[in-house]
This record gives sequence, structure tokens and C-alpha cells, in this order.
Amino acid sequence: MMMGSDVNHQRVKANGIWMHVAEKGSGPLVLLLHGFPETWFSWHRQIDFLAAHGYHAVAPDLRGFGDTDSPLSPSSYTWFHIVGDLVALLDHFSVHQAYVVGTDWGAAAAWHMSLLRADRVKGTVALSVPFTPRFARAKPLESMKQKYGDGFYVCQFQEAGRAERALARYDCATVMKKLLLINKAEMVVAPPGTEIIDYLETPSVLPAWITEEEINVLAEKFEESGFTGGFNYYRALNLNWELMAAWQGAKIGVPAKLIVGTKDMGYRSGGTKEYIESCVFKSLVPDHEIVVLDAHHFIHLERADQVSQEILSFILKLS
Repeated sequence: MMMGSDVNHQRVKANGIWMHVAEKGSGPLVLLLHGFPETWFSWHRQIDFLAAHGYHAVAPDLRGFGDTDSPLSPSSYTWFHIVGDLVALLDHFSVHQAYVVGTDWGAAAAWHMSLLRADRVKGTVALSVPFTPRFARAKPLESMKQKYGDGFYVCQFQEAGRAERALARYDCATVMKKLLLINKAEMVVAPPGTEIIDYLETPSVLPAWITEEEINVLAEKFEESGFTGGFNYYRALNLNWELMAAWQGAKIGVPAKLIVGTKDMGYRSGGTKEYIESCVFKSLVPDHEIVVLDAHHFIHLERADQVSQEILSFILKLS
């Protein structure tokens, strides 16, 4: 039986776009938000687990991904758009509040939903990406260029069409392996004259926590949709910085759990470890707990069972 075959799929009109949603189970709603390069499918193990434990697991393809609409302009990927999509989904299911779980860009979306619409969030579980303050003195792209140079992957993703053309030289399964299975301790910075996707290695053998079938499910969907929607999240960084000025210094007002991996390239070289242990993070997210696992960036795949248990224990504590 195909993975996820007993999951219900529907298209929902939300915030002016059509969104694809995968769902299973009944009970309190748990919203599962994927990152890049992913779709709802990367949560398939957690969907089964949560449904079996009495919860309504809802995993959308975020705007720009999978079978959800993908607006062309990066200006359509602000946090107001993303959070608006998610609030509209809760309205569609006639649910006032949900537990919100996210990884990578989905974690950032979960934090911003907790910031902008705390009244709709019972609690937040964020994987790999902590809530970060808005630095008033410099736009994010300028800060990244100054720190890492033009070869930094986020900087390479900015020019419309550049990263898309680079990725198009590979089949999508290879792209998935290169991006999902990064095994570098340092932040990903390509040498001068080299594209990030060329710089990243292609593993000859898959780790035990992901299968060729799972890689291919994701690859087939990106073969259809392309990668521009995902890149638009990176291309909206400076615009989001401008629009979020009024929330400078604002705190997260809902209970939160942060799960990070010690092998994630951002954990040590990106300063995540020092930041989440600092008084700054404690002041911005007053009600939080931190779980550190021996894992890379995509923890929900690599430590699927443990992450599922961590989500459940967090929910039960708030119930």
C-alpha cells in the first residue's frame, strides 16, 4: 500500500488561493507545516501517529508548494499571507484554536502565527528553527552577505531564475537527496563561481531514516510544481523585515517547544546553540522548553518516532 494512501485529501479555498490539504483522524486539530524542499508528505509518519492517538492531523501544502497555488511574485509570500492562509484553514475546519507544529520554513510560519494570531494557537512545536528577533539595524540579506558572502545559499536563491536554472541540470530525485541530506557542520557557502546545488554532494547510499520511495514521492511533486514557490520564501526576507517593523521586540505569548538537532549545520556554526541558551531567547519566548536530539536539520524524518512522541507529550501537557 502506498504511504499515506489512507489519508484524506482535499482542496480548500483559503485566503484567495486554493490549498491542498492532507488530513487524518478526529479530535483536537494539529496543524503540521512543512519546510523546503518538502510537501505535506514529509509529515506522513506523524500524521499516522497523531491520528492513532485521537487527534485530527492536518498537513497542508504551504503556498508555493505541491498542489497548493503558487503565486509568482515574492511579494505574495509575506508572513501576513502565510498566516492568513493558516487562519483560513482553521476557519474551514470550524476550529478556533489548534496546536501548530512546523519545521524549517514551517517552523518560522508557526512562530509567526503564534506572534500575529496567538488567539488561534494553543501551543507551538518548532523543529530546527527558533524564533528570532528582528534586528533593527540591518536587513537580513545584507547581514547574511556580510557574514557569509555571496556564495551563501540564501544569497544565491535571490536572483529570479538563477537557482531554478541550476537545479534544472539535475533530476529532481538527485536535487532532493542533495538538499535533504546535507551533512555539513558549517553553513552552506559555495566557492566563488560555483552554484550551491553543484557544491552539495549526492549521497551514494541513503541513510536508514529515508527511503528511495519517499525521495521519489517528493521529487515527483517538485517535478510538477518546480522550485520557484519555495525560493520565494527566501526572496521575501527583506520585504518581511520591512513589514514586521511594528512587531520589533514582540514576544511569543503561547507555550512552545523547540526541538533542535546537534548535527544541523546551523546549530553550532550558525549560532543557534548559543542563541537558544541566551537570555534573549528566554525573554522573547518566555514559556518554552527545548529538546536537543542527535540529528540533522530534518528531524521529523530522521527521528520520526521520537519527534512524534515529543509532539504528543507537549499536547498532553497543555490539555
